[in-house]
Amino acid sequence: MFNRRRVKQQITLQDRLAAWSKKVQEQAGKLPPGPAREALIRKARQADVANHLDDWARSPGLQPPK
Repeated sequence: MFNRRRVKQQITLQDRLAAWSKKVQEQAGKLPPGPAREALIRKARQADVANHLDDWARSPGLQPPK
C-alpha cells in the first residue's frame, strides 16, 4: 500500500487561487492573440469563478437550518 504525502497548506485556497489567476492573466497578457492566450485566459477565469463559488458556499446565508 502506498503512503500518501500529507501537506499542510500555509496559504488559504482563496489566496492561492487569486495569486494563480493573477499570474496566469499576466502570462496571457504577454502572449500574442491566439489559442494559447485564450486557453490561459479561460483558466484564469475558471480560477476566479472557483474563488467566487467558495465565497458563496462560505457565506452566512447558506447555513443549514437549526
